[in-house]
Amino acid sequence: MSESLDSGPPPQAPTTPPRQRLAELRGPAARPRPLDARALAALAANPGCDRRALLDGAGVDKAALATALGSPAPFGQSQFAFMRGNAFEARVTSDGGAELMRLIGAEGPTGFALPDLAAAGPEGRTARTALALRQATADGVWTLLRHPLLALEVAGAPAYLEPDAVVVHPDGRWTVVEIKSFPMIDASADAAKVGAAARQAAVYVLALERIAAHTAGASVAESVLLVCPKDFSNLPTASAVDVRKQLSVTRRQLARLTRVEDIATALPAGLTFDPERPADELRAAVAAVPAAYAPDCLAACELAFHCRDRARRAGAVETLGRSVRGELGGLRTVGDVLAAARGTAGDPDDPAVAALRRAAALRAEALASLPAARTAPDELPEAAGCH
Repeated sequence: MSESLDSGPPPQAPTTPPRQRLAELRGPAARPRPLDARALAALAANPGCDRRALLDGAGVDKAALATALGSPAPFGQSQFAFMRGNAFEARVTSDGGAELMRLIGAEGPTGFALPDLAAAGPEGRTARTALALRQATADGVWTLLRHPLLALEVAGAPAYLEPDAVVVHPDGRWTVVEIKSFPMIDASADAAKVGAAARQAAVYVLALERIAAHTAGASVAESVLLVCPKDFSNLPTASAVDVRKQLSVTRRQLARLTRVEDIATALPAGLTFDPERPADELRAAVAAVPAAYAPDCLAACELAFHCRDRARRAGAVETLGRSVRGELGGLRTVGDVLAAARGTAGDPDDPAVAALRRAAALRAEALASLPAARTAPDELPEAAGCH
């Protein structure tokens, strides 16, 4: 008995494998840009930005893309800072890491182990790192892992991370070591730089927790060892930095990230972010992916200047900052805000609209009193001009 052609399920459209689709987004000749801990920390700080999640997940060179769009961003360390950082790290890890282990308190007659982590490819290095961590935990001896490679799944794509060092304690505890070249003066360092280092280290701790979950007797310390130059010298000093808050935030934000495959599937076929394509085509491709711009992006994303320009053209309130955006509720553009303040639009029962109208009334009252202030006998003409 033959079946009717209409009796079966509709034919399924061929689907492109996720990795092939991401390669198409990068461009045929573009090599993927690996995600590092700094990029992950910035990505976790803005989980609502599908644009950054897709571009980072696909390995797109955002600096080259920003240049092709006509909005280059000056990012990256200066050559001097790079050389200074490398010189200080070499000083800390000299003598096979003996100075670093002294800072963490591993002095003793038994010494410490220094396993070889060399392997072929990132997959081989991550597997070799995991094996060394498990072996060191089983042996119960001080162990220093210099530049281990860890893997962390981010938005459905693997990210390979390379901390400066990881120390395994005899009791099975693993501690991340961050070596920074900014000074620690009188046992304290710049708060902003310490905070950035803590957010970066939190990403390493999350990656280590994946391995520790499958290693008997292992645990990951929720404080990291920050090693910096002491005062104005090149001598290293260390301080423990609690990263529990950064861990909680980063864990929650990374869990909220939309999967890269889901974002890519919704894009038109043939769309690409290849910097070799014409600028108009690239602008249309970038515009096809929603962004969540905020002024904070200027310090963390290569596309921030392009996104800021588009947000300003649209009159988006996001250009005023996340806190202002949150206070304005459902008012999405500067035009909406001004109309609500003037009383020509907006729900009067909306707290944001009521606050704007109250502020506008106070401003009008203040401006109305300015002419009387200008006629004061002791007022200078220059002061009046400042208004």
